[in-house]
Amino acid sequence: MTARPIRLLRSFLTVGGWTMASRLLGFVRDIAIAAALGAGPAAQAFVIAFALPNMFRRFFAEGAFNMAFVPMFARRVEAGEDANGFAEQAMSLLASLLILLTLAALAGMPWLVLAMAGGFGDEPEKFALTVSMARVMFPYILLISLAALFSGMLNAVGRFVAAAAAPVALNVILVVGLGLASATGGAPEAWITWLVLIAGVVQMGLLFVSVRRAGFPLSPRLPRITPEMRRLARVAVPAALAGGVVQVNLLVGRQVASFFDGAVAWLYYADRLYQLPLGVVGVAIGIVLLPELSRRLQAGDMVQAREAVNRSTEFSLALTLPAALALIVVPLSIVSVLFERGAFTGEDARATALAVAIYGVGLPAFVMQKVLSPVFFAREDTRSPFRYALVAMVVNAVIAIGLAPFIGYLSAAVATTAAGWVNMALLWRGAKAYGDAATPDAALMRRLPRLLLSAVVMAAVLLGLAEALGPALHDGALRYAALAGLVLAGMAAYAAACALTGAVTRAELRAALRRGR
Repeated sequence: MTARPIRLLRSFLTVGGWTMASRLLGFVRDIAIAAALGAGPAAQAFVIAFALPNMFRRFFAEGAFNMAFVPMFARRVEAGEDANGFAEQAMSLLASLLILLTLAALAGMPWLVLAMAGGFGDEPEKFALTVSMARVMFPYILLISLAALFSGMLNAVGRFVAAAAAPVALNVILVVGLGLASATGGAPEAWITWLVLIAGVVQMGLLFVSVRRAGFPLSPRLPRITPEMRRLARVAVPAALAGGVVQVNLLVGRQVASFFDGAVAWLYYADRLYQLPLGVVGVAIGIVLLPELSRRLQAGDMVQAREAVNRSTEFSLALTLPAALALIVVPLSIVSVLFERGAFTGEDARATALAVAIYGVGLPAFVMQKVLSPVFFAREDTRSPFRYALVAMVVNAVIAIGLAPFIGYLSAAVATTAAGWVNMALLWRGAKAYGDAATPDAALMRRLPRLLLSAVVMAAVLLGLAEALGPALHDGALRYAALAGLVLAGMAAYAAACALTGAVTRAELRAALRRGR
């Protein structure tokens, strides 16, 4: 294994490690939310209200603006051009757009809530609570979108720690705040609404300081439509449209769920579970791979570009396949231990577990989208992913709406999974048009079936052990230790199977450890 793939792996591990810390704290946060709000009206109101700024954030910042901004910024850094000036222009333009969006959203919030969850219109109290919570939380979009821009700058220059660690602040603030609400007898739905806004301020502030320390003394300026900003917009608009398609998929799922009592919360908690491996692996790959590919293509180094994509695929699937099978085979054990307490009942746990298993089927596709998308974005091609996303949107809508009368809220999860596989297949086929960058090499083809076999072995061990631990997994005093034992046994079984099948060789492990030292 050469030095460059080792450096790439270390970057993946840095981002993945901090993302893992954030997601684990996110579980603590979601456990606190589930205990305080359960799956009732307050929980469903929070899910929709919090989803609104996050939906537009992915549309404007992470999904579109950053996908266009990061390659252009990285090339300016590589060429020694005025990267700071370009970033200041982008920051001013983004902030101006988001301020206008926030003002419009606050005025039209009742209609936005109905667009997200039409079923709430039949329940006036739930609808009014959702609107009031959403009005307080919506300005979070401005704060977190600027934080995403600062993160993109740090990632482009290889400073991954601050960007990956900042999301920890949201989880810490929510957990501590909900604990104080419980101790003081405060209304948790009121506390959590303002805590989200406070967390946004903290995240943006931490990343702004980190960007300045990285050598980019950003200063506010009046927005101007310069030739550079026009080019940024030309690249960003198709990406924004593609991001809009993804958000339409989520919107369809929430609309379907809003007509089934408790389903909005069930799908939210299920989403949080599959987002753990997706965040740790997929997001880490996307964050590291995009600037890496941009630099390699700027230098005309197609050999290393292909190496980066293939090794990213190996790393992704090595961690994703066992996670996906675990979510499929033992979802109830995971959900009941993590969430079944307080206002969250056993019925809620069973309903959530069904959705978790369905999302698990789609997890490899969701992660591979993160690997394949940078192949397009690094070349400033945002139109192709948009076309593929449109096809996936149609698949999602047809399945979610068509199956709802037959399988209820689960149609939303089935639709998300099916659309994920369709989109991944289209991205892979389209990426081949760019030559060898997305073509599997011999090492990847040798490793993939061995990784899959190792994951199947692990799944069999998990099934047998979950059956043996059945009573302990539902015992209030023992269930945490039982779940920890189940997880550790699964990890050990997977590691042993990888060693026996040759999915990971001892020589590669020794080389990685030597390079790490």
